Amino acid sequence: MIMNFIRNSSIAAGVLALIRIYIGYEWLVAGYGKITGGQFDASGYLQGAIASAGGEHPAVQGWWAVFLEKVALPNADIFTFLVMWGELLVGIALILGIFTNFSALMGITMNFAFLFSGTVSTNAQMVLLTVFLLVAGYNAGKFGLDRWVIPYLKGVFIKKESENLKIA
Repeated sequence: MIMNFIRNSSIAAGVLALIRIYIGYEWLVAGYGKITGGQFDASGYLQGAIASAGGEHPAVQGWWAVFLEKVALPNADIFTFLVMWGELLVGIALILGIFTNFSALMGITMNFAFLFSGTVSTNAQMVLLTVFLLVAGYNAGKFGLDRWVIPYLKGVFIKKESENLKIA
């Protein structure tokens, strides 16, 4: 009953739009600040997360610290770029309601990466709200560009598939 309401109700779609726009705004502001500030460099953040893996009560799990040390830190320039532009693009997409599910999935992935790295901030709250968007599926973008983009893309792919079947 609740799933049906979240996935199909116009009232739920309106509430989800508000949640989506709020989360999108948070991502947009974070990404824009990093891009325009000229000061963001992920290497300092990564080093701090790695350092938090030690001690009696580590804030970062050892397996994640190994990933950060062996993969992320040597490629800090790539991760800097991905975080800045990922935050900005996820924010824009969520605000506009375009590719909402994919954008929410990328946002929650970044939130979990930040949480794994020992940062609490608003990440846990954003994870919780993003779960509602993901559970709602298409309804999360009903009052956004997904309302037109998703049916259009489905039509294009269905038409292309039927053409491929005729050729075969």
